[in-house]
Amino acid sequence: MIQTIDLRGLKPTRAELLALVPRSQTDVSAATAVATELIEDVRARGEAALADQAERLDGVRPPRIRLDPGAVSSAVRDLLPGVRDALEEAIDRVRQATAAQLPSASVTTLGPGAEVVQRWSPVKRVGFYVPGGKAVYPSSVVMNVVPAQVAGVASIALASPAQKEFGGSIHPTILGAAGLLGIDEVYAMGGAGAIGAFAYGVPGLLLDPVQVITGPGNVYVAAAKRLVRGQVGIDAEAGPTEILVIADAAADAFLVASDLISQAEHDELAAAVLVTDSPGLAERVQAEVSRLAQETKHAARVAEALAGQQSAIVLVDDLDAAAAFSNVYGAEHLEIQTADPDRMLGLIENAGAIFLGDSSPVSLGDYLAGSNHVLPTGGQARFAAGLGAYTFLRSQQVIRYDRDALGVVEQRIVDLASAEDLPAHAAAITARFRDR
Repeated sequence: MIQTIDLRGLKPTRAELLALVPRSQTDVSAATAVATELIEDVRARGEAALADQAERLDGVRPPRIRLDPGAVSSAVRDLLPGVRDALEEAIDRVRQATAAQLPSASVTTLGPGAEVVQRWSPVKRVGFYVPGGKAVYPSSVVMNVVPAQVAGVASIALASPAQKEFGGSIHPTILGAAGLLGIDEVYAMGGAGAIGAFAYGVPGLLLDPVQVITGPGNVYVAAAKRLVRGQVGIDAEAGPTEILVIADAAADAFLVASDLISQAEHDELAAAVLVTDSPGLAERVQAEVSRLAQETKHAARVAEALAGQQSAIVLVDDLDAAAAFSNVYGAEHLEIQTADPDRMLGLIENAGAIFLGDSSPVSLGDYLAGSNHVLPTGGQARFAAGLGAYTFLRSQQVIRYDRDALGVVEQRIVDLASAEDLPAHAAAITARFRDR
């Protein structure tokens, strides 16, 4: 069901390892032409284009693109008690953990009358996209909205595709989650068109452009985010979910297999990877995966994900080699199920989120760990971080020098400006010391 990649006895370079890691072949650029057409249609025709796109792509024409705030309030009242309690607990935990990400303003004094202030300023307005495909994601509402609120964002809009099952509105559980967070600017719009609407605005809907767009979606959403980057900021071009588990002979094969299947459940392109130095564990996990995958609700989806080129059991010589493989892979979710997980943690450089020990599965992070589940995919964890308060903050430096402090560096600035053949730069300094 799941392929085995045997790297034992090999000493691949970092570049060779990059070529060996299993990846799905998702080409975002292939969706660029379609995404461009949808965005331009929204820019030209606004609300009518969004309604037409929903009818064509989602199978229903929404009676309203911008939902009435009363629909949000009603959805909150209709939440199942257990779901509401879970969402409120998730909101509280994510809020607490995210508050630790807020940087403090600081002042650097470089001399008498010379200081640079480091301050952090939130963007004013953001747009969140919540997908409406194979599953319902109220948890993604929490993970996107809470960091923005903690950062101090004043204006938040949310979009999710119109649902045929709910008469062209969005899923009521998503609406309910938005309402619990105090969000009442909600739009029944999806795909690339929704991203274009957020980026450029839709006057007929009183939808003002946003400054940052976050949230996952399909390949067309990813292509649209790539297209509007520069007009707005984005979190990332989210791809299919992925889990990499580092495990040794001490690991429980049943738990490892359960965790691999939990992520394979998301999508046929989801990646499930085990890296181990124990052939015996590899065999046990293979057997457990084969058994459990047949019993799960989304068995066909799981089977396709596990059989895909993006999923594998990787055999290595030792746990140091496992860490090296993991660092090159740059997993969205990294689990460490070894006899000494803290030692392994010291070897890890690249991962979106790290789950230590057999009682910290990825599913915990998806919902109630307090961490954020919006994480870099496709190896982007090698150079990028997951969503946080900092996603919505801008670092700004405030420079304050008095005349004497400027005089201390006057000649040095003149010398550097002259070296760069920029005499007007020098003149802007010396002008402050001339009698007029």
